[in-house]
Amino acid sequence: MLSVRGLDLFYGDAQALSQVSLEVPKGEIVAIVGANGAGKSSLIRAISGIEPASAGEVLFMGKPIGKLAPHEICDLGIGQVAEGRQVFPTLTVEENLEMGGLLPRARASARDRMAEVYRMFPQLAQRRRQLAGTLSGGEQQMLAIGRCLMGNPELIMFDEPSLGLAPLVVQEVLHAIRALNEKGMTVLLVEQNVAVSLKISAHAYVLENGGIAMSGRGSELLHDDRVRQAYLGL
Repeated sequence: MLSVRGLDLFYGDAQALSQVSLEVPKGEIVAIVGANGAGKSSLIRAISGIEPASAGEVLFMGKPIGKLAPHEICDLGIGQVAEGRQVFPTLTVEENLEMGGLLPRARASARDRMAEVYRMFPQLAQRRRQLAGTLSGGEQQMLAIGRCLMGNPELIMFDEPSLGLAPLVVQEVLHAIRALNEKGMTVLLVEQNVAVSLKISAHAYVLENGGIAMSGRGSELLHDDRVRQAYLGL
């Protein structure tokens, strides 16, 4: 569904990504793991069109999208749940969801999708008139996921969904990601929690210093001695 080929990205003179290539097959969870500063978020920003790559290409459904604006990429069916949630704090829960449904591809089904979001996250239905800025961190993450779903995506990129959340809430968020995948959603998961990411992913890539250091099935990398020593402290 998504192919990244030889991607380079610079911030001024500093290189954030170097010859990054990866594949995200339809219907799978693919994880990108690595330490802080490895280039994980830069990769998400390059795929979504927020940061222009200096070399390489990104293909979605076989078509190049590297020259498109972020809103055009969203309207093709690539959704993003950003790091730090980034909900609109002065809007209500329902208004946040309505914002997610403004994409042309999503407008006709907005009402049905909102009902689906409320079924998936009953807490949001109970707080639909509450300002998003007053929600807990976990509820805001649920809202960020729900707002993304309102755009009717075919692939969702999650950027550090567990960041700053209590362990119990992390499990709820990861359960939601697995549930979406079981319904057919393709997922690109960028996550600092290496063990959790590898457990739920079909395939994974290890990003180090802006480049792909290793790749393989999630279960295989979870038991790889190099990964266990570098990221799991084992």
